[in-house]
Amino acid sequence: MDLTGKRILVVGGAGFIGSHVVDRLLKTQVAEVVVYDSLVRGSLRNLAEASADPRLTVLDDHPDIRDFDRLSAAMTGVDGVFNLAAIGIVASNESPEDAFTINVTGNWNVFRAAARAGVRKIVHSSSASVYGQPQIVPMTEEHPYHNRTLYGANKIAAEHLLLACGELDPLEWAALRYFNVYGPRQDSKGAYTSVLHKVLDRLEAGEPPVIFGDGSQMMDFVHVTDVAKANVRAMESDVASGFFNVCSGVGTTIREVVAMLSRLTGIHIEPEYREAAIPANLVTKRIGGPDKSADLLSFSTGVSLEDGLRSLVEWRERSRATASAGR
Repeated sequence: MDLTGKRILVVGGAGFIGSHVVDRLLKTQVAEVVVYDSLVRGSLRNLAEASADPRLTVLDDHPDIRDFDRLSAAMTGVDGVFNLAAIGIVASNESPEDAFTINVTGNWNVFRAAARAGVRKIVHSSSASVYGQPQIVPMTEEHPYHNRTLYGANKIAAEHLLLACGELDPLEWAALRYFNVYGPRQDSKGAYTSVLHKVLDRLEAGEPPVIFGDGSQMMDFVHVTDVAKANVRAMESDVASGFFNVCSGVGTTIREVVAMLSRLTGIHIEPEYREAAIPANLVTKRIGGPDKSADLLSFSTGVSLEDGLRSLVEWRERSRATASAGR
C-alpha cells in the first residue's frame, strides 16, 4: 500500500513500540495518523515529539479495544490499521482474565471492526512467544507452535483469528512475530528484556549486576526503531497475508550483554552469579530466522546491538534529567 495521502489508525499508539510506529509513519506522506489508546500501559509522554506534527490525532477519550462500537467508529475512513494492543507476559500471568479479554477478544474486535469498516490492511503485533522452546535454531516462521505460556497461547489464538478474519472478508494482513524488543521508552517490567534495566539499575547504584545461572541464556535482540520500520514495511508491501519474524538473526548471551552495558556506562563491576530455578516454560535460547521478512517485506535490522544499547543508556539519562528538572 502506498501510504501517500492515507489515513492510518494505530491501536496502542502511545505505547513503547506503538509510539515508535507513529514516529516512523509521520516520516512518510500519510495524510493523518490516529492514535487509539486506553493509556493503561501507554503514555502521552511517548508522543511528545510526534504531537508537534499536525497530522497526528490522539483520541482523547482513552478508548478501550473491548468497546466494539468505539472501535468501529474510529475505523471509519481508515485505510490501514496497526494493532499493537496487548497485555504482556508478566501481566498475563497476574491477570489472566484481563489478558484474555484484551489479547484475544479485544484483538478480535480490532480485526472485525476493521473488516466491517472496509479497512484495506492490518499489521498485527504478534510474538516469538508462539514458538515456545526452540525445536530448530534459527526459528523460522515454519517452526511449530511449542508454547507453554498463557501469553503465547493468547498470541496464537489472535494469529488464527486474524487468519480466519482474512478469509471471511477481503482484508489484507501481516502478523509480525517480535523477538526481544528493546530501546527508548521501554518499561522495565517485561519478563525478558527487563534484564537490561535491571543490569543498568544495579550498575548505576554501584552494585554488581546479577546473572542467574551461568549467563549462557541467549536472546535475539531487535531495536524498537527497527521494529517500527518492520511495521511500516509490512503495511507498504504487496503481501496480502502472512506471518513474519522481526528479528536480527543473531543470538547474544546475557554475559555478553552485561559486559556491553558495563562498557557503555563506564561502570566496571564484576557480575554476581546466582543459582536460580528456571521455569520450564521460560525460553533460554531464542534466535529468529530473518529471511522471509527480508525477501517479502524488504526488512532487515539496521541498528547494531551496541548502538541500540547505547540509545537505551542515553534515553535513561535524559529521562532522569527531565524528571529532576521537573521537581
